[in-house]
Amino acid sequence: MADSPAAGAASSARSRRAQLRERYDGVRAEIDKARESAGRQDEVRLVVVTKFHPFSDQVHLAQIGAPDLGENRVQEAQSKALAWQELAADGGGAEEALLPGEGVPGRPRLHMIGHIQSKKTGAVAKWADEVHSVDSIKVAEGLSRGRIREIEESGAESLRCLVQLSLDGDEGRGGVSGDEFHRICDRVAELPGLELCGLMVVPPLEGEPARHFEDAAMVRGKLRTCHSAAKEFSAGMSGDLEAAISAGSTCVRVGTSILGPRPIL
Repeated sequence: MADSPAAGAASSARSRRAQLRERYDGVRAEIDKARESAGRQDEVRLVVVTKFHPFSDQVHLAQIGAPDLGENRVQEAQSKALAWQELAADGGGAEEALLPGEGVPGRPRLHMIGHIQSKKTGAVAKWADEVHSVDSIKVAEGLSRGRIREIEESGAESLRCLVQLSLDGDEGRGGVSGDEFHRICDRVAELPGLELCGLMVVPPLEGEPARHFEDAAMVRGKLRTCHSAAKEFSAGMSGDLEAAISAGSTCVRVGTSILGPRPIL
């Protein structure tokens, strides 16, 4: 006798969740091993990047205890943030991810890690818990205006912000360098509704990642002489976790190693 549609959906959900749990635990083990090798006692956060993957995967990740999820594209991130609101309100919208008799998980922290157009800052400020990709004063000021509205309307907390550092000046990969980087950091620190938490870096394509992370760590050290609370150093992805953590990364961003290949859209 064939399984009912409900039984088939539950079986699929269990299988997907078990797969995500195994991969998530595997990456966490890699992080812990890299920390130990670097002689570090502090924690390193893992932001799971769910770009192009369905909202149901975010729900599975929340159920297995992944506290931080990241997105690259504003529109997709906004859609998933809205889905979390709907899930909390009526429990709907993620039936394929919830197992029979299972409660709705709490919303994880949502990170924006991709480029933000200035015209979309208000939208990001509504849902993001942390932004890794501030790369202009205009973007910072837009986030500030949007977050102030959220604070006044719903009592939201200040928006945690990291300024994206470019080590090679390649604008196509995002970020800023030199004096402009420090000017933006200074502006974020003084804007209401924002909290300057540190920097994010995507290493250049050319050269050794370890050297790039060391260079970024030096910039971070200089930043902290002016802004002591800017402790976060978002650096490292699947292929360069060890080098990033050795250089002091406090937050790594991993997608494919946990979720698998991105769906073809």
